[in-house]
Parts: sequence; structure tokens; C-alpha cells
Amino acid sequence: MSKRKSVEPHEVAGSPASKRARVEDDLEDVSAPHPRQNGLKETNHTGKTAPDADDDFDSDEEYSIAAPTQDKAPLQGYGDLYLDTINRSVLDFDFEKLCSVTLSNINVYACLVCGKYFQGRGMKSYAYFHALDEDHHVYINMETKKVYVLPEGYEVLNRSLDDIKYVIDPKFTEEDVKKLDKVPFESVDLSNKRYRPGFIGMNNIKANDYLNVVVQTLSHVAPIRNFLLLHDFPQNSSQLAIRLSTLVRKIWNTKAFRNHVSPHELIQEIAIRSSKKFTLTQQSDPVDFISWFLNSLHVALGGSKTKPLSSIIQRTFQGKIRIETQAIRAVETGDDRLRFEESSQIDTKVSPYMILTLDLPPIPLFRDSVESKNIIPQVALTTLLQKYGGLQTSEKANTRVRHRLLHPLPPYIIFHIKRFSVNKFVSERNPTIVTFPSPRGLDMSPYVEPNPEFASPSEPIIYEMVSNIILDAATGKGGGEDSNAADAANRAVGGEGEKVMWKVQVRDKAVADVAGTEQGRRLPEWREIQDLYVERAEAETLFTREGYLMVWERKTRPRIKEVNGSSKGKTVTR
Repeated sequence: MSKRKSVEPHEVAGSPASKRARVEDDLEDVSAPHPRQNGLKETNHTGKTAPDADDDFDSDEEYSIAAPTQDKAPLQGYGDLYLDTINRSVLDFDFEKLCSVTLSNINVYACLVCGKYFQGRGMKSYAYFHALDEDHHVYINMETKKVYVLPEGYEVLNRSLDDIKYVIDPKFTEEDVKKLDKVPFESVDLSNKRYRPGFIGMNNIKANDYLNVVVQTLSHVAPIRNFLLLHDFPQNSSQLAIRLSTLVRKIWNTKAFRNHVSPHELIQEIAIRSSKKFTLTQQSDPVDFISWFLNSLHVALGGSKTKPLSSIIQRTFQGKIRIETQAIRAVETGDDRLRFEESSQIDTKVSPYMILTLDLPPIPLFRDSVESKNIIPQVALTTLLQKYGGLQTSEKANTRVRHRLLHPLPPYIIFHIKRFSVNKFVSERNPTIVTFPSPRGLDMSPYVEPNPEFASPSEPIIYEMVSNIILDAATGKGGGEDSNAADAANRAVGGEGEKVMWKVQVRDKAVADVAGTEQGRRLPEWREIQDLYVERAEAETLFTREGYLMVWERKTRPRIKEVNGSSKGKTVTR
């Protein structure tokens, strides 16, 4: 007998609903609270009002729940509700603004009670669920800086929240910027710890100390710092410039909750733009990084690759140098010997530069038996600068090269002291100490080709040191003074040795120019920063460390040529 076709789908009495229907019911229950919470009445399908809880309710009729709505304004007298639950000590706005559930960076809100990020604030958003589950009610939009109370959904307008909004995105005026290098000032964080704005620690997440010292250095180069503090970047600007500007403003923040910052957002953008060449998990060379970083910032700030001095980066660091190359050729003699002669032709080229490399003399291969092995060789900075005087030559392959700096010199000069040498077999570090008489008086006039339009040949061109990135090899495992080859070399230059640490010494101009005191104690003129640690440094002992990257600021302005062609202007000393 054939089976009878079923007219209706077979259903077992009491069987659970389908999975999709149950999921939709659960979402509806979670996203839509009971209407009695908002003072609403239940209505059945006939339009009758459902009975209250106190009434007898024995009917089996199905009642539909009205859609809940969020309030646009709090009830009268309840505008400050939940603000006492805000916990400022757990708020950290330095990390990337990503939803802790979806990892999305769109429309992100921060919970001001626990510090977590969530996407959206609607009735089906994760911030709404978090408010119901954890009883956390105050949230701030990371873009608009508007504060809302959930699940009610109304905006909070209260002046007591201005400090949180300022910490997220500090703002500076021109008057504030003018005081940075003139008036010494100390602030206090939430833990009652004193700190100097601009001289605070930076978190080393894993191995990003090479980035920390470069950012600390650029944050004390006045033209770049002032531009990043005051410039209002539009929304379509490069994220590299926006995130650097935000980090620099947090470094100079006078109302910070903590006495340190984290470069997490910036280094994530750098890792993407550099195709993972510079990351937070692998230590790199600060010179390689600052070379890439300055060129990337030049493009991000609207600079052109063909037009010179088209961005604040090039106007601050770029200068010109004349390079003369002369070929060396081998000539056979009658006795089967080769004689090397210089070519009579000299090729000259003028090239721009932003970093000047200084070559250290080689380490002595043998030492005197009387000499102590702990003595470290020394060389004067002025001796290394002879390379750019136009008289000293250096040989590369089969050519002889001479360098000569040209006017005008840039406002800031970056010196790279080349300490690492890498070949196929070994990677070595040169521990020679570079000495200088004073960090406030470096005369660059002997190394520049004279040009009366900019300066008199007998007139000094004084530079003053702003920052000094130093290498501390003793902190790495097995990296002492006598370590050789890969044991003392950094992975940043291709070696497989133990990791070294990078520190930076920065000058406090406000204290140096003014007798800075705070409650009877003298403020230091120099500070040494290694990640989260900020210590006092003495100007007299700066040259005793292994300097690797120096930044010097010009203190005398170049001569300005007048419109009529005369060059009788005077040099102005700042």
C-alpha cells in the first residue's frame, strides 16, 4: 500500500523550534528589554491593553512587545547619574582603537568604567550588551569625544569629563607652544608622581626601543614638534602623520593620567607602511629607521620627490653637499708590476642630504703590553668632521671621493657615527668614544665652502646639541666591553649576537635658558630616557657614552640676501 502524502509538514508535539528561530528569539530578547522598563504597556493582537502585574492574568493570549526606544535626554535631575562609576586609573587611550569583540575600528566607543573598546551604541551593539551584562553605563565615542549613558542612550554634557576628552586628544595653542622652551613646568599624574611634559617614558612593548629613541628625538626638534602640535590634520590625511602628531601631543601633555605613553598605534601603522620591515617584535637600527621615517613623513605631509624643501621635514634637516669622485686606474710597468694612478678627470655632483655619516678610525689590532685592556680609544668630533672639509679623501672600490658641505646649512644637522661593520663572516662594533668640548658650541664653519651671501668666511657657525642617541651594549647578555664579533653586535645590523639597548639623551631648553627650580630643587638640564625610565644626565659627561645618532641645532642664522642683490645683512644670534 502506497504511503499517503502529507498535506502539512509533520511536527512532533512539544518539539523545540528550529535553530534559526531560537537564535532570532534570543537576539530579540537580549536587544529588546521588557517594555515595563520604559513605562510601556503590553498589547495583544486585538489591541487590548495587557493587565498589570498586580492583576489576575490567566489568559493564554499572545501579547506582542512594543519596540524599545533610547532616550535623547536624561530625566530631569538625573544628568549626572553613573558618572561616579568612571575609573580614570584604568583608562588607557594609547592602544589602537579596535572593538574588543569584532576588532573593527569603525564607530568605536570606550567604556569609561573598565576601559574596553566596543563598536556602536545601538540596542544591538556590543556596547549595549556590555552595559546590560556588566552594569557599566558610561561610554565615550573615540572620534567625536561625545559621552553617552547606556542602555538609556542619552548624551552626557558635564564639564567634569573634559579631562578625559583632553587626554584622548590633547590640544595646544600658539601661546602654549611658545612656553615649552621658555618656562620650566612640572605636572602630577593620577598617582601623584611628578613628571616633566616632553620628558616622559615610552613603553617598550617588546623590541621597539629603536623607535622610542627616534620619536623622542623628533619630539624635541622645535620646528617639527611645533608643526605636529598645532597643525589640524583633515580626516583624509595620512595616518602616519596623524598618529605621530597624536603621540607627540601626548608626550607634551600637561594633564596626563600617567607619566608615560605607548607608541602602539604609531608602530602598527609603521609596520603596515614598511611592509613589516620595522615592527615591535624585531629590533632594528635607529639610523635605518629614521632614514625611512623621515622620507615617509616627507611624503605623508605633502612633500614632493622632485621639488626641494617642500615639507617641514626637508626644511628642517636637508642640506647640500658637493661630492668629487676621481677614478683610480692600474697601469702596467715594464717590470711586470702595476702602478696605480689617479685619473685627470674629476666628476662633481651636488646632492641633498639629511644625515651625515661619520667614520670612526679602526680599532687597533694589537695593544701595548703595558696598556690596560680596559682603556677605550677616543676621537674628537671635529676630527671626524674633517671628512666634509674638502681636503680629506676616502677610497671606495676604484674611486677616490672628497666631500664638501655647501651653504646654507640646515637648521638641524643629524650625525650618524658609524659603529657597526658587517661582512660575510663577522659583525663587529667599534666602541670608540667620540668627544666634544661642549654640547653648546660646535663650529661648523671650517667644513663649509665659503659663500659671502650666507656667512663671512671668518664668522663661526655655531651648533648646539639637542639629542644624543646612545648605545648601551653592557645591558645585553654577553655584550661587555671586550665582547668581540657577533657577541657585541646588534641584530639590527645583520649580526646574530645578543641584543643591545638604545637610550636617548635630550636637552631641556627651558631649564637651560632659565634657572629652572621647582620647590627649591634644581631641575636637570639634560635627561636620559630609556623606555619607561627617565633619569638625570650631566652635560659634562655626555661624551663618555657611545653616541650613535646626534642632532645639533643651529644657533646663528645665515645671512639673508636682500632683494636689490646686496648681501650686507648681519648674522642674527638666537
